[in-house]
Amino acid sequence: MRAPTTEQRHVLRARIVLLACEGHSTRAIARELGVMPRTVSLWRIRFAEEGLDGLSDRPRPGGRASSAKYTASSGQRILALLDELPPAGYARWTGKLLAASLGDISDQYIWRFLRAQKIDLDGRKSWCVSHDPEFVAKSAEIVGLYLNPPEGALVLSVDEKPSIQALERAQGYLKLANGRTLTGRSHDYTRHGTTTLFAALDVATGQVKAGHYNRRRRIEFLDFMNRVVADYRDREIHVVLDNLKTHKPKRDLWLARHPNVKFHFTPPHASWINQVEIWFSILSRSALQGASFTSPQQVRSQIDQFIASYNERAKSFAWTAAKVYQKHLRTRVSHP
Repeated sequence: MRAPTTEQRHVLRARIVLLACEGHSTRAIARELGVMPRTVSLWRIRFAEEGLDGLSDRPRPGGRASSAKYTASSGQRILALLDELPPAGYARWTGKLLAASLGDISDQYIWRFLRAQKIDLDGRKSWCVSHDPEFVAKSAEIVGLYLNPPEGALVLSVDEKPSIQALERAQGYLKLANGRTLTGRSHDYTRHGTTTLFAALDVATGQVKAGHYNRRRRIEFLDFMNRVVADYRDREIHVVLDNLKTHKPKRDLWLARHPNVKFHFTPPHASWINQVEIWFSILSRSALQGASFTSPQQVRSQIDQFIASYNERAKSFAWTAAKVYQKHLRTRVSHP
């Protein structure tokens, strides 16, 4: 490693081996030398299996045969095949299936071509499309509350997260042979019941109020709303809700008793407009995923502690979907 005539690639490999012999982990070596962990793993394994000979470059294959030279038509054939159904018994195309079906294009070239086209065969996305003919008007009304609420009014985003499971999992640390330590949890778990969370997000401040219940019915919803609006009896309140039946009965006597409260419902299949859904995602990632609970009371306590901490640094969400709202305003001005 110290010889001035040694090629730098061999110096790097030697340094990897020496650091590994000192007991450093793969990631620690990668950070110190400024390389990728897979590079460190490659030369550690080569040295462990072959000794010093393993640190030399292996012979590289020659150029491809003329039949393996691909053209633009090769890519067109790949894209055309992707538009067809995969072979019987398969749910989706893979690189190997495409190569087998095409016959004269290697799977390695297919993967390179797909990466260049930014096509991910393993990627899966789900979406929810609203077919409400009044989608623009309804969503613009709600976005308008976010961007330009009535003066002095309180805008709340309300929804519930039902059946949060109290799952007890064995958790701990696992030390690997290479010295690396991982945190983990057992695949097995024990169920200890469920709890339902109601939450109200103050759109202006980002503050959250929550209520815990055993079930999700109209009676629980109204009990939570009574607790929420109790502090704002003389204030105009606008509440954004989805179209759950417990939120919108045919005759809403509760609203009649609370004339200062107005409900605004998201279009069908568009609950993602409701900002509290963003907060539910934050709650799940930060407080629930990977945690172990022995009772629903532990789940509720965890959520309450998270909310107390979250509210200390809460900020309003930066809503960026302004185009629909502005378009709707222009429509109303043009067609009063």
